[in-house]
Formats: sequence, C-alpha cells, structure tokens
Amino acid sequence: MAEEINVTDTTNPQTADGIKMLQTLAAQMREQAARVLVGQDEAIDLLIVALLTRGHVLLEGVPGTAKTLMAKTLARLVEAEYRRIQFTPDLMPSDVVGTVVFDLQSGQFNLKRGPIFTQILLADEINRAPAKTQSALLEAMEERQVSIEGDTQALPEPFMVIATQNPVEMDGTYPLPEAQLDRFLFKVKIGYLPQAEEVEVLKRYHAGFDAHDLAAAGLTPVINPGQLAAFRQMIQAVRVEDGVLNYITTITDATRRSPDLALGASTRAGVALLMASKTFAALRGRDYVAPDDIKALVPPVLRHRVYLRPEAEIEGLDTDAVFRRILAQLEVPR
Repeated sequence: MAEEINVTDTTNPQTADGIKMLQTLAAQMREQAARVLVGQDEAIDLLIVALLTRGHVLLEGVPGTAKTLMAKTLARLVEAEYRRIQFTPDLMPSDVVGTVVFDLQSGQFNLKRGPIFTQILLADEINRAPAKTQSALLEAMEERQVSIEGDTQALPEPFMVIATQNPVEMDGTYPLPEAQLDRFLFKVKIGYLPQAEEVEVLKRYHAGFDAHDLAAAGLTPVINPGQLAAFRQMIQAVRVEDGVLNYITTITDATRRSPDLALGASTRAGVALLMASKTFAALRGRDYVAPDDIKALVPPVLRHRVYLRPEAEIEGLDTDAVFRRILAQLEVPR
C-alpha cells in the first residue's frame, strides 16, 4: 500500500502544509492511475476533482475507450466499495435501488438492497435504459439516499456515481433527462487515443496486463474514505472573492443570452462551477480561487447543461466552441 497521508492534524485548512498534502495526494493518485491507464490524464484529473467535491461524473465516448477501467481504478485508489450496473432496455428501477420481499420462513417483509448501496457506482451505458429507470438514480445522486416502499435508506459515504454513455446518435440509446444531466458535476468526453499512446496500450497487454486484475498491475490504494472526508472539509475553506463570484454569474448569464444556445446554464450550474473550482484551486496549490480556475472548468461543468440552437449546429459549432466565444467576450476580474 502506498504511504498514507495523515490529515488528522490539519486544523487550519488554509495553511500551506494542508494544500501541499492535498497536492501530494493527487500526485500519488495520478502516478498510480498511470500504471493501468494510458493517455487519460485530463479525465483522471477531473475524476479526482469530482471525488473531492462530492460530485458525479458522466463519461461519454464510444465503446472500448477505457471508461469502465477508469471507474474501477478510482475505486481501488480510495479503498472504496465498487459495484457496476449494466443498463439495458429492460432494466427496472427496482433492479437499481432494491425492493421489499416477503420471507416465507420468518413471515416478514425484508428489504433486499440493490447495487446502488455502494460507495462508487458505475452506471455502465446509462443511456441504454429508458428514462424511468435512469430516473431511479435521481434521489440517490442529489440526496445520498433512496426511498423504497416509503422507507428512506441512507447511502454510504463517500457515494459517487460514474456513468458512461455512448454518443446519443448511436442506435439503441435514449437521451438522458435534463433533470438527471443537471445532477452530474462533469461531463467528460473520452476520445480515441493518439497512435503512439494506443501502441503503448497494446504493449502493456502483450506483456500480460489484465484489466480485471488491477492488483497484479501494481495498483495500490492511496487514501481511505476517512481521510477523504478530512480533505473535503479542508477544501471548503478555500477563499472565493466577490469578483470571482460575479465572474461565475456573468458566465452563466451569458450562456442564457447567447444566440448560439437555446437553453443556458442554471443556478445549479453556477454552484457546481463554484464548488469544483475550489477543489481545482487547492489541487493547483492555492487557498483561493482564480479566474483561470473558472475558465478551465467551464466546458466539463456546463457542456451537458446547455443546448445548442439548430443554427449553431448547422454552422458546425459544439458547446465547447460556444464557451470559447463567450469567455473571449467577457472581462476577466483582476
């Protein structure tokens, strides 16, 4: 096991030592992840930010681009319980959250918990299931609890959903409901690797790498859930000046006014941008949020919360291109 980082004595979360400890943690996680993942540095960084921010992540990409492996890797790095649900057209909500069953021997109704009762949940190919089943995750993602037959059951901490989806234009997929999309902190696009990195993947498999045996690949835990909670508390104290808060609301307001967007970012999107930027700043070694932190996170935080106008799509724009236009027109606070 990798050397643990002791955060129990971090009483002042804004000290340089506390920030340095967090950077060391992230560096260890990246180093460990690189043992099994090739060329996915940005995705791993965003997964780390989401984990520390108590957020969920939607990974979008074609099959075979290591999305499932990313989720398994993160779960092992934080010593978290991990479960996977394969979403299919016939999957029922009770298959996700569980149900109450009658025990003939005891003559009582007992709760049979579903796979959602875990710490890191992989909702694999979430857009293969219809909206009714997808919505079974809504309460869990927002409240960290589920309701079964009128009884509320708390989920373990940490609880994080990592969902994967194929592009919506592929056959047999359903678009995610807007309300559910808004519960994801990030939408991360996973593309094909450059040829040199793909060759490295082939070399690893040729040498005996097995994606189903991460321990054999040398992947060891870096942090446990208790330590994770202490780091999350530390991040809460990262400073955000009024000028930066105004910058966030100026960006979200600009998306609502953009001629390229039919639907702009909500207030929840602004909150997500704020909270993620605090973690991002801490991982960059600062106890305050800078405008550059906000700009760096605009695409993954907002791209699934806005909708392009048909005219913009005809023009060949995507949401990231629209964000670049918007940011270029806005004054950056000092």
